[in-house]
Amino acid sequence: MSAVTSPVLNLAALPRIPEHLRPAVDPRELRPRVVHFGLGAFHRAHQAVYTENAAACSGEPWGIAVVAPRSARTAAALRAQDCLYSMTELRPAETVTRVVGSVVEALGMGPDAARVDALLADPEVSVVTLTITEKGYYRRPDTGALDAAAPDIAADLAAAATGPLTTVVGRLAAGLAARMRAGGAPVTVVSCDNMAANGAALGRVVRDFVEAAPWPDRQAVLDWMAASVAFPSTIVDRIVPASTEADLRAARAALGVHDALPVVGEPYRQWVLTDSFAGPRPPWEQAGALFVPDVVPYQLTKLRLLNGSHSALAYLGAAAGCTTIADALATGWGERLVRALCAEVAPTLPTGGPDPAAYAEDLVERFRNPGVRHLLRQIGSDGSLKIPERWLDALRTLRAAATATPVLELALAAWANATRSADDGGQLFGTTDPAAAALAGCWHEAPDDADAVRRLLRVLGAADLAGDGTLVSAVAARLPALRAGRIEV
Repeated sequence: MSAVTSPVLNLAALPRIPEHLRPAVDPRELRPRVVHFGLGAFHRAHQAVYTENAAACSGEPWGIAVVAPRSARTAAALRAQDCLYSMTELRPAETVTRVVGSVVEALGMGPDAARVDALLADPEVSVVTLTITEKGYYRRPDTGALDAAAPDIAADLAAAATGPLTTVVGRLAAGLAARMRAGGAPVTVVSCDNMAANGAALGRVVRDFVEAAPWPDRQAVLDWMAASVAFPSTIVDRIVPASTEADLRAARAALGVHDALPVVGEPYRQWVLTDSFAGPRPPWEQAGALFVPDVVPYQLTKLRLLNGSHSALAYLGAAAGCTTIADALATGWGERLVRALCAEVAPTLPTGGPDPAAYAEDLVERFRNPGVRHLLRQIGSDGSLKIPERWLDALRTLRAAATATPVLELALAAWANATRSADDGGQLFGTTDPAAAALAGCWHEAPDDADAVRRLLRVLGAADLAGDGTLVSAVAARLPALRAGRIEV
């Protein structure tokens, strides 16, 4: 990072910042009524912005206490700025930066365990939100149940009576149990991660943890949860690339102060939530969120069209030597791929959601934005967790209907190609994956491409697709061109 010559962003520095770039509310008037697990850029560019705008529109003091599950250093850096940070919208022709003030506490889940537990039991805290990525849920790929054999979960279950707990699932389960014992004020727990039926998925693993915990009153906790804890499903949408040194300099130039934790994102944002909360909540609808009886049509549209296209662009773009989504869209095949994938997958979507053709056109415009430097290696990481929901369920539906699936076959081949090992032992294009060793082993042990594809599909938990010889052959047939960097949409 470059040397700091400007005043540091904090409450004392706010008067130096142009009024229209300051928070929409006075942060000193907010209270921690929402607890959020996951101190990443996405939350700060999405839910925190919605919450600030909702507080400003309603006059209600909805503040957020953010909890960093791993990086206490990030929480400390945010505290050093009185929990203020800047958000920059990367518009095609310009950027717009302002300060966000909805976060009022920044905690490390380990170092600040007592405060985290106190907040989870506090009746004034009525909403808990999470952005911990798919791997933070420790779900078994075959059943969706909690993987109690995962080392981190097993360690938390062994320590559940005495603590400390190190997983968000364990800490949340213990916090809900403590809340029940402290009076049991209703609370809503909102997953904001990119998973189908994320509310049900979160509720399942938390309940599974409680059932397996050594607490004498665990059945009472489960009964209370059934009556007083809601797990609504949601979809969240905003492209939030990793911030760079250039973003830090741009924020400083716009504000006149130094922000060590700026976030950037595209202008577009969306939040759709199931309208099933157990208690009070921020009036997010006043900030543009949509509350609906059923998020499934919106969720599947987002997962299969936006996230599905993102993953396809990541692996195909990497094979073609591209670095960002905008780079891939600037090729001769990028736009064609997005439209073709959306058209292929559209028949698998339920009615009641966005129009797939119009949604695809919006995606092309969003992905084309040159101001959004969304790295392909970032999008392509953790593919073994993302691909099953983004591609495989749609692929099964289409193949069961005897519908051709050339675009999904191409996408699968590009993912398979990206799982090969690089000279440094990592994945070929710099992505990371919790199953990287198993995926690489598929190539080392296979006598040919088709066998490697079959093995890779089994690692994804897709033995049924691995047994589809026509599909496996079609995917394998695409690999030689991809190795040569040719993209044939």
